[in-house]
Amino acid sequence: MVKKLANSDGFRAGDNTWLREILHPANDNVNTGFSLAHAYLEAGESSLPHKLVTSSETYFILEGSGTIVIEGQKHRIGKGDTVFVPANATQSVQNTGSDRLIFLCIVSPPWAATDEEIDGQ
Repeated sequence: MVKKLANSDGFRAGDNTWLREILHPANDNVNTGFSLAHAYLEAGESSLPHKLVTSSETYFILEGSGTIVIEGQKHRIGKGDTVFVPANATQSVQNTGSDRLIFLCIVSPPWAATDEEIDGQ
């Protein structure tokens, strides 16, 4: 299977991140233990604090710079960085740079709406 990012529809996710689903076993007829999405935040944008109750999330930063807060601990992030967020950990990402902050999101087990809790919603 080969998928083109340009063929994936983008949308504003519930956590305020711009997202394109790249690979999800429920939608792509593949047997994987994870889902994969391409995400970005424009300069000055932030995701809402949220957590995945039973899934862990790994971010790989493709472009830009910012901060990620995981369970109250703030970390600077930039191109080439990998961030692991354990299951049930509250997290948020902020673009502190002047360009888009672009990253991949790997969720294991695969992302499910019923697993995500967004603060204030």
